[in-house]
Amino acid sequence: MTSSPIGSDVFFAFAIVIISIATLLLLRYYLPLRTTPAYLIVPVFLALALPASIILLVPIDLASAAAPPESDPSRGIWLKDGVLLVLWRVLYWLTFCLTWFVLPLLADFSDSGFRSVSDRVRYALRVNARYQLTVLSLGSVGLVYIFLQKGIYPTSLKSLVMALAYAWGLILAIYLMGHGLVAIPKKLFRDASLSRKLRHLQTRAPGLWEKMTTAIEELDELEQKVVLLQQKRTTAPRDLQEWIEELADMSSLPEIRVGVRLGGTARGKATIPAVITDRYLADLARALKRARHKKARFMDEWEHLKRNAQSTEAVISAASTCKLERSAGADSWSDRLTFLNPTMRYYLHASIIPGLRYFFSFFSATASISIIWSEVIKSNFPHLSIVGLSIIHHPNSESGQIGFAGQVMAISWLLYMCAAALLSISEVKVWGNRALTRRNTYAESACWYACQVAKLTVPLSYNFITFVPKDIFENSMFYRFLGRLVDFTPLGLGFSRFFPIFIVVSVLANTFNLYGKVKNLVGFGVLDDDEGENPEGYGTGSWREGRTLLARDSETPGDDLGLSSRNHSPFPSSANLSVPYSDRPSDGAARPVSRTAPTRVLGGERQPRRGAPPSLDEDEPGRLDFFTDFAHKVRNTIDTAVPVPLTKPKWMSGEQGSSVLDVGGAFGKLFGKKDAGGVRL
Repeated sequence: MTSSPIGSDVFFAFAIVIISIATLLLLRYYLPLRTTPAYLIVPVFLALALPASIILLVPIDLASAAAPPESDPSRGIWLKDGVLLVLWRVLYWLTFCLTWFVLPLLADFSDSGFRSVSDRVRYALRVNARYQLTVLSLGSVGLVYIFLQKGIYPTSLKSLVMALAYAWGLILAIYLMGHGLVAIPKKLFRDASLSRKLRHLQTRAPGLWEKMTTAIEELDELEQKVVLLQQKRTTAPRDLQEWIEELADMSSLPEIRVGVRLGGTARGKATIPAVITDRYLADLARALKRARHKKARFMDEWEHLKRNAQSTEAVISAASTCKLERSAGADSWSDRLTFLNPTMRYYLHASIIPGLRYFFSFFSATASISIIWSEVIKSNFPHLSIVGLSIIHHPNSESGQIGFAGQVMAISWLLYMCAAALLSISEVKVWGNRALTRRNTYAESACWYACQVAKLTVPLSYNFITFVPKDIFENSMFYRFLGRLVDFTPLGLGFSRFFPIFIVVSVLANTFNLYGKVKNLVGFGVLDDDEGENPEGYGTGSWREGRTLLARDSETPGDDLGLSSRNHSPFPSSANLSVPYSDRPSDGAARPVSRTAPTRVLGGERQPRRGAPPSLDEDEPGRLDFFTDFAHKVRNTIDTAVPVPLTKPKWMSGEQGSSVLDVGGAFGKLFGKKDAGGVRL
């Protein structure tokens, strides 16, 4: 390649700018940029922008490698070999450092509850030291194997580091991608039917409501401990007293409810140690930050589920009139289209959008089958790979086998593979209390998700180039930089070629609901199984219970299950909580006000969750008849009424009788009250 690809250089630079803007918009959606510190935004930005650049660079590398060695490719976007090598080195090693060192340290630093920066750094180093020692202990076995195979050379050590990072990333990526390749078509097909979508949302509602109420109660209990610490802060050292005041300032409850928080039951639930230490306060501060994130997460999920259920039910209810009015205060994209009249809006939601979902469900299912087929046969029959055949449009051309259309197809395939893997992360339960929340994502969760994106992109990208014929991908700069070291030993070569076949296990497990069967057998599950083995929805957590909960929350939000509405309860942003207290901005913008949230009244007993709320059906079996029900209500009213102190006449009380007249005794016998004695005359 002798000429300079000026057009390709301009295109690549313009694409990098577009990727940077899209990454900033994504960060703005999940993080408050004004209050999030720069030491958090910059690494997370790089951890998202660099993998996106790798996805862009893979088709360019393949097009450059598919051209004859003595000529320049005239099709597609291509770059010189020297430029490609520099780009791969920069992108790979920056991504490697972010994945294994920077982001884990930053996540533990943000999650730490200590006040000073030095204490938080020591905490992050101590936690990551255990993690790194575990990785090194496992890597020592591979180091012995490589030294025995290839000898003691610097290349052997470099090969071990890159091969182990690739192997761990590929194991995780294949499992998650296999689950996502099935989950995406299933989700599109389920949501295409309005009745199935509504039933699914109602089935999810009881479990999500229980998680939300539990998160609110956990936060209230932690804040009760802060109130108790305020009462005993005089017994603590002076620096700890200031720390306790800072924790009290972070409290999200109004001070007017402090007296309620120390009422009977709450006082018994919240306990603090006799000796207050900095370690205890650090653990309490970290638990408070996590509890606020957990509460904000489930509140946001509940509001999203409730809006979807209401909009879906509105479309179903409008079937008789074929007119769907624009709901007041709605923020959906279709409600912003002012030129739609009610009839057009109804057919958009009832016919056009479901039809598109059916189409994309079939399209994504076809793409998933093609990827699974290509993973299975690429090692023995690479010429039958559907993905490889869709990329190479000019197999016998002297101007390059991969053109611009083939590069667009390659980016589409790679984006779909990455989307399938990343979608599965939100459905896996083993990650703990980590989730993405709009404008209120916890700092530790943001670092963790960015780390997973960086960890999964590189092995998926290298696995993708193995779909094309061997003479093309082995001539690419990506293979000469990474693949050569991955295939450095026979074990690494066999792992890279044959391990992706195990994607069939994850696909079959999700297709035939093996997760639900294992959950019923063992007693716990790994993945969310919303449909389960009870399609009719009878029993605890059924769609009937969810329908009742959604109806009650829509009519009187926050009044069910011992909850009360709190309209003015500002809680600090989770990103702002990761900043040392002395470095936080003092303006009001740093403390956004949360949406109306159902919260439990402090000081009251937590009501045990019933199997299902009372049914709204009038023909429910076991209901009492009208007269028996009325008698029971009157009897309960009389039994629980406060006695009126009326004095008896002396001729009715007798010598040892009581002087207080029981007005409800005689009348209560009419409704089943037991006789407690007679009147002595």
